[in-house]
Amino acid sequence: MKRRTLPVAVALAASTALLLTACGNGDDKSEANDKIAGAEQPTEKPSKSAEPSGAPASDKPDGVDVSLPKDMNLVFDWERPADENEAAAMDDAANFLRAIYRGVDKRTTKDAALTTYATGDALHYGEVQINEWLKGGWTATGTRRHYDATTRSTPNGSSVEVSFCADTGKFYGKEVKTGKVLKTDPSPKDFGHYKIIMVKFPTGEGIWQASKVFVETGAAQCQ
Repeated sequence: MKRRTLPVAVALAASTALLLTACGNGDDKSEANDKIAGAEQPTEKPSKSAEPSGAPASDKPDGVDVSLPKDMNLVFDWERPADENEAAAMDDAANFLRAIYRGVDKRTTKDAALTTYATGDALHYGEVQINEWLKGGWTATGTRRHYDATTRSTPNGSSVEVSFCADTGKFYGKEVKTGKVLKTDPSPKDFGHYKIIMVKFPTGEGIWQASKVFVETGAAQCQ
């Protein structure tokens, strides 16, 4: 049984059934090209407190801790765009992913990192992801690499779509009780393509929140 890949499969199911339209056909024109899907998603006030565990990985004024254990390595191999808003949205898209795996490590969907960097459908997406790891009795270990990132903004600058590839071929499930690492053979399903809609939190605190998530597993453009 390929247990390591189960949360990735759940990601696709969540993005299709719970969040937005499936993007398995690779057709980016399912939404109008000049309008970002989910751009009008309202934001929720982020939590201010976080469970301390290691040095914060964010310099945001909220001081929310998105640090991860040393054996859970999320690599963001991308260049920040010149546009200030798009760069900030990209940074917080990375923090959103860190928040999900921090929840996996902490065994909770209630960590302040997730409620800070996600809202609406994306918050639900993060909770689904974390719960699948928890139900399986797994945590994560290894390296998950993110690359080939692009950004685009709505005309008013309040929403940014962050698109990127992810390689989970060296990112494994690990049984919490036994410490056994669940490795499998390499597979095209290890490569995913993500589109995360980031919305600007309206208080001027410099926070961007993920509001919606599109996921395509086995993405040809990422292999």
